[in-house]
Amino acid sequence: METKTAIDRSTSEALYEKAKTFFPGGVNSPVRAFKSVDGAPIFMKKGDGCFVWDEDGNKFMDFCCSWGPLILGHNHPAVYEGVMNAMQNGSSFGAPTVLENELAELILSRNPFIDKIRFVSSGTEAVMSALRLARGYTGRKKVLKFEGCYHGHVDSMLVKAGSGLVTFGTSSSAGVPEEYANETLVLPLNDVEALHECFAEHGKDIACAIIEPIPANNGLLLQDKSFLLALREICTENGSLLFFDEVISGFRVGFNGAAAHFDIAPDIVTYGKIIGGGLPVGAYGAKSNIMSHVSPDGPVYQAGTLSGNPVAMAAGIAQLTECAKDGFYEDQQARTRFLVDQVNQYSSEHGYDFEMITVGSIFWLSFAGKKRIQRADQIDSDMTPFKHLFAALLEKGVYLGPSGYEVGFVSQAHTEEHLQFAANAFCQALDEVFK
Repeated sequence: METKTAIDRSTSEALYEKAKTFFPGGVNSPVRAFKSVDGAPIFMKKGDGCFVWDEDGNKFMDFCCSWGPLILGHNHPAVYEGVMNAMQNGSSFGAPTVLENELAELILSRNPFIDKIRFVSSGTEAVMSALRLARGYTGRKKVLKFEGCYHGHVDSMLVKAGSGLVTFGTSSSAGVPEEYANETLVLPLNDVEALHECFAEHGKDIACAIIEPIPANNGLLLQDKSFLLALREICTENGSLLFFDEVISGFRVGFNGAAAHFDIAPDIVTYGKIIGGGLPVGAYGAKSNIMSHVSPDGPVYQAGTLSGNPVAMAAGIAQLTECAKDGFYEDQQARTRFLVDQVNQYSSEHGYDFEMITVGSIFWLSFAGKKRIQRADQIDSDMTPFKHLFAALLEKGVYLGPSGYEVGFVSQAHTEEHLQFAANAFCQALDEVFK
């Protein structure tokens, strides 16, 4: 693989100009607009293994992996075969298929934290449905969330902290009524004192506390296990449900996600598109006594025409069968460390204020030197260094998600040879950024 120079993006630029006449901002999801890294979004044409190609014919090593779900890489043979076999029989029926049973059994037979699962079509839908379940099960209205965790574009979750230690949320998006936001309490991460103060005042009204146990949507904010244990304990004491949003960490840091990583049992858990091989799918699950409240067994209504559609189920079966093999996650972590350790050693030797933070096969680029970042407000809002690093890496044939707040992912398709190339590219790019 040769280092690229002065890549041509003219086709992507023309496509973006046309897209702006069709879509708000020219995109169908905001972060794709490249607002924080300058230039037009790159229009992708195809992916295979750990590589993607854009409409200009540029080839990049991909560490975005569709924002995480492609843990096997692009176009994995088993996933491709599963999808094609399913498509031959039909893409959607709005009726049960055996594939739903097979994927559910594959997950539940290995997961000690949940007894039953409900498939939906996205992580946002999973969170929305699980929040309704928490309220329906407990008969309470309020939800506790943590600043710096992202839970999809559910109205009550699009809130930010107000002033003071224990705050009611305030809307962070137009179109979210303050009445919705007022049912959400917002606390800083990794702050046990704030946690106790909040429950002392509102504990009897809190249906659930929702958290990314490994926050990975606003930097990689690795939490102390003691904080998560304190959250588990205080939820139990107050009859509130502990809700782990594992849309990113689930099946990524281990087959049973952060719950197994920390050995902490949540009451409700949500998963995202990784369980569908990258196709539109999500899920929420819990023990039987909680899931029995979901319609048609119980009074908490939730439905979806494409829920459990056979194509996504087939892709999920293929992908998770690979993930369930002995040594899969140990190998993922070892290869990720192979990349991260080289870059961090180089950065340290050269005195750069840069470190790759990692857990499992997730990594994040921190420009805070050795400072440990555990809360969103500890991240420097100046993303200029990331913007320069992103541009330098593109020129060297390495693609990251176009935001310094987002994490990167290593897939099974990234071999040591690939990762050595990436490590070299990172080191060269860091020289350009810091010198």
